[in-house]
Amino acid sequence: MRIELGLTKGETNTRFAPLVALFAYYRQTELLKALEIVDVPIKTRQFAPVSKLEQVLLSILSGCEHLSEVNTRLRPEMAFAQSWQLSRFADQSTLARTLDELSQTNLGQLQTAVNQIWRHCSATHQHDWRGFLWLDFDLTGLPCGPQAEASQKGYFSEKKHHWTTVGAGECHPLS
Repeated sequence: MRIELGLTKGETNTRFAPLVALFAYYRQTELLKALEIVDVPIKTRQFAPVSKLEQVLLSILSGCEHLSEVNTRLRPEMAFAQSWQLSRFADQSTLARTLDELSQTNLGQLQTAVNQIWRHCSATHQHDWRGFLWLDFDLTGLPCGPQAEASQKGYFSEKKHHWTTVGAGECHPLS
């Protein structure tokens, strides 16, 4: 599958082009097929239950904090829906009813499916656990010397270092 992204002046524009590319990759690798094990006992009118679960995932990745935002954020995006071979996205109430129908068994199935998806995408799952996993939480942007372990030059948007007095006269840099 070849994906081309570019700017057009036509009606096919979408502000979610990166998600179109991401979900094209998911389709190509059949990553979301794991969701098919979730057997939701709900009527299929226009959208299959698996499609509704995929649309809930899309809503999360597109920045919806609540399902009610689907109607204003995703539903107007016809080009985005067409990239999913859908005529349009489901209404938020349709997605909410689907989630309401999930039983404890369905939630267990969903957890299994999400774990399969996570394992495929996770860098920590592929880590050699015989060694350490280094996490760097230092967001200060302080300069380091070439002798610092695994040091790399980075960009800190021209932030200047400011000094503040903390505790008993100690000075610590703030960025």
